[in-house]
Amino acid sequence: MDPNVRPGNMERITTPALAEKFIAEQIAAIKAQVGNKKVLLALSGGVDSSVVAALLIKAIGKNLVCVHVNHGLLRKGEPEQVIKVFRDEMDANLIYVDAVDRFLDKLAGVKDPETKRKIIGAEFIRVFEEEARKIADISFLAQGTIYPDILESKDGVKAHHNVGGLPEDLKFELVEPVKLLFKDEVRVVGKALGLPDNMVYRQPFPGPGLGVRCVGAITRERLEVVREADAILREEFDKNGLAGKVWQYFTVVPDFKSVGVNAEGKRTEGYLVVLRAINTRDAMTATVADIPFALLQHITDRITHEVAGVNRVAFDLTPKPTGTIEWE
Repeated sequence: MDPNVRPGNMERITTPALAEKFIAEQIAAIKAQVGNKKVLLALSGGVDSSVVAALLIKAIGKNLVCVHVNHGLLRKGEPEQVIKVFRDEMDANLIYVDAVDRFLDKLAGVKDPETKRKIIGAEFIRVFEEEARKIADISFLAQGTIYPDILESKDGVKAHHNVGGLPEDLKFELVEPVKLLFKDEVRVVGKALGLPDNMVYRQPFPGPGLGVRCVGAITRERLEVVREADAILREEFDKNGLAGKVWQYFTVVPDFKSVGVNAEGKRTEGYLVVLRAINTRDAMTATVADIPFALLQHITDRITHEVAGVNRVAFDLTPKPTGTIEWE
């Protein structure tokens, strides 16, 4: 049986009891696979990698080495938050790697989204290889691959850094305990593991990070526009009680400028910021969230006045299908 195909008789994990059963099975499987050896985990702080970290900590304790790579494609304040939650509160064995320049230099001038994804994925693995050489007996690489990643990669929708972007000279055996779960199941498991709500219900975030929301060739200027606009959007959704009601919301900045006019009546050329807000159960299909128009106007006003270089904001009304959740 293909280990990357979810069995037809696999019960959907919807209750704490089913989650506990899954956790017990995975802890046993991890112990059997890993033994007394050490495992390296890319810990982004997102739901998937956090649940994998909690599972591995239960199974092998300090033999899990968590590596948080700041590749310059994270949301505003995210590296600081990951360090606080995991190192300070969860006492994880955490290594912080500042690789911002390294990633952005590799991505300079690269427009094709699949190429960007594979560069980011390959560079991630190389960072881990370098960290592994500093630690004795690293034999395994844990990943937060989930089932939609596998399905979309098989169908040719997009390459995921967890599946399609791995370099051929990968030296680690993979540990992927949640690879047959859908996103809603991962959250149920996270709750059962005792992870805090602000981690379990954290918005999904793509492996390539803001790299797929800075459409086309990534520039530092547009990357900061995406980051700052995203922070405003998230702040306003928090203030207005939408954070727990809308499944995912973020900003996208295409690789072109639009003509505008400033308060003095002078012509401007600025970036377009696209707002995306969707609801879904399992990330395979998605509907557009119904956001109050007055709030969209307020967010537009804030972004156009507070984020340098922006003169236009749009709201994406496309469901999945026909559009994927991310733009790239």
